[in-house]
Amino acid sequence: MAFLLQDGNLLYTGALVLMLMIAVLEGAMTLIGVGISDLLDNLLPDADIDVDAPDTEAGGVLTRFLGWLRFGEVPALILLVAFLVAFGVTGLLLQMLAHSLVGFLLPTWLLAIPVLLLALPQVRFVGNLLRRFAIGDETEAVGRKSFIGRVATITIGEAAAGSPAEARFSDEFGTTHYVMVEPDVDETFTQGEQVLLVEERGASFRVIRPTSQHLMGNN
Repeated sequence: MAFLLQDGNLLYTGALVLMLMIAVLEGAMTLIGVGISDLLDNLLPDADIDVDAPDTEAGGVLTRFLGWLRFGEVPALILLVAFLVAFGVTGLLLQMLAHSLVGFLLPTWLLAIPVLLLALPQVRFVGNLLRRFAIGDETEAVGRKSFIGRVATITIGEAAAGSPAEARFSDEFGTTHYVMVEPDVDETFTQGEQVLLVEERGASFRVIRPTSQHLMGNN
């Protein structure tokens, strides 16, 4: 316990403590019918995670990075928990290795960036597993190409040109899918609005506003 509370380990121990707090809170709130995932959907748009310049190279980099992490294909809360676990455990393991080799802990500022770079591939690995097995898109033989024509609801962020948002929909098997969406025309879609998936482009889908009331009632 003393090892976990040393100055060089506080950042990584804190990440694991935060993960445990999220797990306990999620369990408690589930009992009363409210999940943290829903709260996170409401809170994240207020965080400045969007790229405001629509046509900049940075917007494309952000989109590719989020797609690489499987953000939008699995719930954001799961990716957050995976990151906290990967970051905390990786940091503590490297500090244990450093202590065994040189006899002291490395400064947090020196180790934090390498730990972050090692944690991100682990988050992607978890995202890939969940996308393949938990989300069920492959077990039900539902591929991303079949998402075209689906109506989804914006859950996280604001979809604008160069600035994708997360949306979700349920297929005919009852499986919920999470996708990143971006307007196909110069339009903005906010949280709670419904969109029609019309084209797959890399990690995200181009969307338009549904014109049929029948379509909007079947997402």
